[in-house]
Amino acid sequence: MGALSFEILKHDKQSHARIGLIKTRRGDIETPYLVPVATLGSVRALGSDDLQSLGAQCTLANTYHLHLMPGDELIKRMGGLQRFMGLNRPTFTDSGGFQAFSLGFAREHNIGKIGNIFPDELASNGRCANAKSASGKDGDSSGICQDGIYQDFRRRYDDDCAGENDGKKIGIMHNDNCSDDNNNDREGRRAKQKPAKKENLTRITDDGISFKSLSDGAWHFLNAEKSMKIQSNLGSDIIMAFDECTSPLSDYDYTRRAMQRSHVWADQSIRYHDKDQALYGIIQGGWFEDLRRESTEAICAQPFDGIAIGGSLGNSKLDMHQVLDWTVPRLDENRPRHLLGIGEIDDIFECVARGIDTFDCVSPTRIARRGSLLISPEAGGSKDNKFHINIKSAKFKEDRLPIDPNCTCSTCRTYSRAYLHHLYVSRELSYFRLATLHNLHFMLRFMEEIRESIRTGTFAAMKVRWLRMT
Repeated sequence: MGALSFEILKHDKQSHARIGLIKTRRGDIETPYLVPVATLGSVRALGSDDLQSLGAQCTLANTYHLHLMPGDELIKRMGGLQRFMGLNRPTFTDSGGFQAFSLGFAREHNIGKIGNIFPDELASNGRCANAKSASGKDGDSSGICQDGIYQDFRRRYDDDCAGENDGKKIGIMHNDNCSDDNNNDREGRRAKQKPAKKENLTRITDDGISFKSLSDGAWHFLNAEKSMKIQSNLGSDIIMAFDECTSPLSDYDYTRRAMQRSHVWADQSIRYHDKDQALYGIIQGGWFEDLRRESTEAICAQPFDGIAIGGSLGNSKLDMHQVLDWTVPRLDENRPRHLLGIGEIDDIFECVARGIDTFDCVSPTRIARRGSLLISPEAGGSKDNKFHINIKSAKFKEDRLPIDPNCTCSTCRTYSRAYLHHLYVSRELSYFRLATLHNLHFMLRFMEEIRESIRTGTFAAMKVRWLRMT
């Protein structure tokens, strides 16, 4: 379609990993890359100047929520999303189709795209299962979604420190690392409590999707034509075709019908999209091999600029790997490949090895706000603790070390774990920025290291070192 170009710079000899370069009108994106999520045109707690200083190559914003607030037409009058944000970097926008899941079956099924996206893994880890919600393993059991919209997103910022530690309401509970022994029994008791199902806020037909707003209860309708118009108004560089994201618990028949709808909407997205924007088609089909193969063939046959893999990825991470093994080998080499809503460290290794180029995920920034700070293997990070420390833990009260002695971010260069622990338990707003700066810097440098390892032929060794595989 011509709104972007993609060049493969290097293939890994021991896997399907590759280094690529996506060129857009507003700049280049070197891949593999984890795209920071700026749902409402902002990475929470950070300014656009922070994103520039971190070297963020691009961001991903949310079509549905920006349509509701402040409104895509207002953003167009302000010169488009980049000028509105004050960040002249490439921008992705999703189509609004993810909200078919996050405001729909995610509420009915108490599951989400992040965290308990994989129900089998939730069930196998009862000690922390209550905390594995769609919020990205943050201890919030609301069962909503990738984009962080819960009861009222305008209140969530002040609720990031609301939970228990040593019997006092000073910080939120986490499943990750569940570090305090005296919390284990309480965590186990909470794990047995099944969250109540919530109202499905969507109505889906072949014509499109109606959404009930969480802020005012009004109903809003999206179809492919309207989604393309909103994304055109936003002025993003890379846009997604309108689709329906399905639940991991949707059965075969429903998943097939949703896939067929998404294929029709993909055709309509091609017809209606702004030709100055690069359009990605989205492969659906859930965890059903024949549907994934059918969707892969249908989407790849269309003249999309890039290919995204979306929808349910199964009931475990092994299922996700299987979905990619069904799908990626059937993709052509010359278009960039994006995996929607996935971005934890172990997942990135497995998916990069299978040939994925870009990812988007709110987890690194969201868990930062909830007290989970990323650390490298040299600082004690591992697959078992999900490369996190929980700064709320009393053991950090007098810890003079930075979050990660090997990290070069401004937070680690300046502040101790003790100070960040103090900010967190005191509910100081400065904590959110310092923690988010660290986690985002950590992930962007991690992606740089992955690219360098592919370039030097050491990707397999890096994977072994981080995941401690034998």
